[in-house]
Amino acid sequence: MNSGAAGTLAVGRVKFFGQHRGEVNSSAFSPDGQRLLTASEDGCVYGWETQSGRLLWRLGGHAGPVKFCRFSPDGRLFATTAGDCTIRLWDVAEAKCLHVLKGHQRSVETVSFSPDSKRLASGGWDKQVVLWEVQSGQMLRHLGGHQDSVQSSDFAPSSDSLASGSWDKTIHIWKPSTKSLLVQLKGHVSWLKSIAFSPDGSQLASAGYSHMVKVWDCNTGKCIETLKGVLDVAHACAFTPDGKLLVSGAADQARYQVRCRSNHPEPPHITSP
Repeated sequence: MNSGAAGTLAVGRVKFFGQHRGEVNSSAFSPDGQRLLTASEDGCVYGWETQSGRLLWRLGGHAGPVKFCRFSPDGRLFATTAGDCTIRLWDVAEAKCLHVLKGHQRSVETVSFSPDSKRLASGGWDKQVVLWEVQSGQMLRHLGGHQDSVQSSDFAPSSDSLASGSWDKTIHIWKPSTKSLLVQLKGHVSWLKSIAFSPDGSQLASAGYSHMVKVWDCNTGKCIETLKGVLDVAHACAFTPDGKLLVSGAADQARYQVRCRSNHPEPPHITSP
């Protein structure tokens, strides 16, 4: 995909990565964009060369569907979560598993690295957020408080706070070093699917089954904008690196669409494919 002018979407040079043996649950680009990860219902994580589409490796080890995958910000590692209640940490260069992290009691649905790649946060169906040390694979602490499955997580760019989104319709923002709950964000009327901090950490976007995307002020905990152009479940949201655009993906009309909205006070221009 190539982005054109603000609010437009240009599609070209489409590649298909089609050797999976089950549904694809998650995907992630490496920080340099040279590799693509895909997590599959078949219990494997796949690594691809982005430009050529060549399959680099197909890694098993999880005893259940692989639910989520993410590269570390330094590009040296990636993490996978699965229905077998574990997280696996992998070395990118050697494509081998370094640690199997055990501490969740049910399927693990999300994982995120701290910006310095030293810590890892995970969440899942046991309603827990767990913080880990990446180098040793040691569990640091549990962050409890959600009343339903934790489906998404994201560290703030400064690493001093961690957000978790749950099917209990709330977002918790934590100070992970002390286990303190800094703020609880309420306003969604249905399950949350995705959350993302803005590049400067001042705002947080959230999306889910309520057919809307919300933008929050992280300092006050107030919702500053509700974007209601989504017609179906909003599966994902993300800010662009410059923080000027917010993108959401939804299952509108039985197909996925990408919507770009300006992160500015003026009304955004919306274009759907």
